[in-house]
Amino acid sequence: MTQTSDSESVHGGLCGVAGRLPGEVLAPGLDGYAEAAATVFATGTPDLVVRPPDAAGVAAAVRYATAAGLAVTVRSGGHSMAGLSTHTDGMVIDLRNLCGVEVLDRADRRVRVGGGATWGAVSAALTPYGLGLTAGDTREVGVGGLTLGGGIGWMVRRYGLAIDNLAAAELVTADGELIRADAGRNEDLFWALRGGGGNFGVVTSFEFTAQPVTTVHFGMIGFQLGDQPGELTELVAGWRDLTRAADENLTTSLALLPPMPGRPAGQPTAVLQCCYAGSDGDAAEAALRPFRALAPVTADTVRAMPYADVLVASPDLPPGARMEVRNALVPALDDATVGAIADLYADGSMVELRGLSGAASRVAPDATAFAHRDAEALVVAGAMLPPGAPPQLADAPLARWSRVAALSRGAYVNFLGTATSADVERVYPPATYRRLADVKRRYDPGNVFRRTHNVRPARG
Repeated sequence: MTQTSDSESVHGGLCGVAGRLPGEVLAPGLDGYAEAAATVFATGTPDLVVRPPDAAGVAAAVRYATAAGLAVTVRSGGHSMAGLSTHTDGMVIDLRNLCGVEVLDRADRRVRVGGGATWGAVSAALTPYGLGLTAGDTREVGVGGLTLGGGIGWMVRRYGLAIDNLAAAELVTADGELIRADAGRNEDLFWALRGGGGNFGVVTSFEFTAQPVTTVHFGMIGFQLGDQPGELTELVAGWRDLTRAADENLTTSLALLPPMPGRPAGQPTAVLQCCYAGSDGDAAEAALRPFRALAPVTADTVRAMPYADVLVASPDLPPGARMEVRNALVPALDDATVGAIADLYADGSMVELRGLSGAASRVAPDATAFAHRDAEALVVAGAMLPPGAPPQLADAPLARWSRVAALSRGAYVNFLGTATSADVERVYPPATYRRLADVKRRYDPGNVFRRTHNVRPARG
């Protein structure tokens, strides 16, 4: 059993822990523990789940964990596909109480967001000010996890990644110290926080420069593909060519849905999701018109709406079901890559292509820890596994994923399905990883925050 620094067992000494730590403290057997230990993609069994009320409470929890030799897992929204928002032991620090959203300076569009806030809460709070932040896909996704991994959202081509709008962060380091990182203080840490994942501490608040955004044009266009050879590759290549030439206000993704038993006739087999970051209806129509001509349209829900309405509720997976996921950042959707994607689709994999470039590509690759600025698209492939199914069931639909990966330049840390050392090496080019490891050595030499997409401390 894990021992505390004064030789009390964590479980047996819970009353003492609760007395020393502010906020809610939960251990196995207590009411609420099971819910607190579970996340969207994983069911954990940590020794403790702590829900601090504020940054000082986070610092107290980290100091306790460090003294007790407990590895720390940080939960923001709990949407890690690799299950890294919980764990089988150690301490989970749940940031749900650090969820405030504050406009610090309306003229400069500077806003402060708590590390446990969700993107739905952020968009709702900023809407009355005519502001928004490029964010995740759903309301429940946490600001902390998405931002630290880079943050690919629905305005990525217009305003870049979430980290490209990050001005400062406050975090608790492994020694329990609350510090600030920005362009003038702890600059090396600030560089690492922008894309390096949750390796360096517990971020209690972020300061962003928000975008002036009110109405956008958002929705989906469904296409019906026939069974003629080449239709899929023509669709993907056409989407690629249009995206390269598109107005940067327009961000799109193309989802390819393989045939499934019981699917009603006429349902789309490919879905274009799109967000035009502007209120000009004529401009949005002009930008989308060529996309609507890619294939026969079976559904079209694109309409003007408040930006806050872009974020939808997270879909509910059947109990026990999960997705086996792979992702790759490709420098170019050339013919070889398009062919590899078509083969994946033919094997039964769901595939999504997210268009990048634009503002995200104009940031230097070494300016932040998100180094793959030249990526033309993010390719995500997945297979749904029913409850109780072994991971091997995904082998057939994902069998040819290695061909896509071989044509890629790296991976997006936020969409990793697993977090092995090999996975992390794919995310960060060697020079980026070495720099991250050096920052890790200085701020977390004991690797307290190893329950993440982990970068290990550099030696020496």
